[in-house]
Amino acid sequence: MLIDKPIDELRTYLGSSPLPEDFDSYWDESLAELAALPPEVELIPSEFQAPNAECFDLWFTGTGNARVHAKLLRPAGATRKHPAVVQFHGYSGNSGDWCDKLNYVSAGFTVASLDVRGQGGPSQDVTPVTGTTLRGHIIRGVDDPDPKKLLFRNIFLDTARTARIVMAMDDVDETRVGAMGGSQGGGLTLACAALVPELNRASATFPFLSDYRRVWNMDLAKAAYDELQYYFRWFDPTHAREEEFFRRLGYIDVQNLAPRIRCRIMMATGLMDTVCPPSTQFAAFNKITAPKEHVFYPDFGHEGLPGHNDRTFRFMTDMLK
Repeated sequence: MLIDKPIDELRTYLGSSPLPEDFDSYWDESLAELAALPPEVELIPSEFQAPNAECFDLWFTGTGNARVHAKLLRPAGATRKHPAVVQFHGYSGNSGDWCDKLNYVSAGFTVASLDVRGQGGPSQDVTPVTGTTLRGHIIRGVDDPDPKKLLFRNIFLDTARTARIVMAMDDVDETRVGAMGGSQGGGLTLACAALVPELNRASATFPFLSDYRRVWNMDLAKAAYDELQYYFRWFDPTHAREEEFFRRLGYIDVQNLAPRIRCRIMMATGLMDTVCPPSTQFAAFNKITAPKEHVFYPDFGHEGLPGHNDRTFRFMTDMLK
């Protein structure tokens, strides 16, 4: 390994970021808040349509009364319950094109692809916070007196609401719903699986949002994680509050959520990844006690992994059997 721990150490690494003492109650209370909030679901036929699919703009209400958007596609003329998959995109992006989801629809899946609030799609970001909102969603809300103002807390809850809405659809078999995504989408996949333990399976590709202190200690607070460096340079230049900072981020660290996962997991890691270092991904994977598999790409970083889209498709279509 040229950039991280040797593989034998990665297999036993359990993370270095702190776990807040009230972590479980924080998330239990957050899930209760979400459950008490009416979802106010709207399905609006989209301008894009395809011969084998019915396509909709899905809108729902998330925490803070934000209106959140997802693309929703389902097989045209489906007459019996079928599986579904929820998709999550990379950091700063959006739910992508309609047509790149049609392979799953053709196979018999409903597909819901979330637009993360405040990023590239039309979802609303309405979280009022104390502190910086200039650079980065990881640190948005980190200095607010209320840790429930962390933006990614609300985003994680949006993933759970998306999955719950899909599972409740009349034509979806709630026992055959999966989640998938890469980078930020991989982190959100793990968060969704932790917050919706009834999911059947989840495929997380080089997940982001894990083990923030490890990223910092590796001097890799760059690219997607550069807001960590931005925070220290502007708001804590002597690191007097470093422990407090990482403990606050512990609420939205997917390695801390990983023990809640109950569904089958497939994770993929490029062992040369300098954006989401392998150890940060192993920190989450090693804490999962559910059935799991880890696919390694020794010569690849944070990039397209040859054949992995096909591997994920086979993993999800096992739910058709």
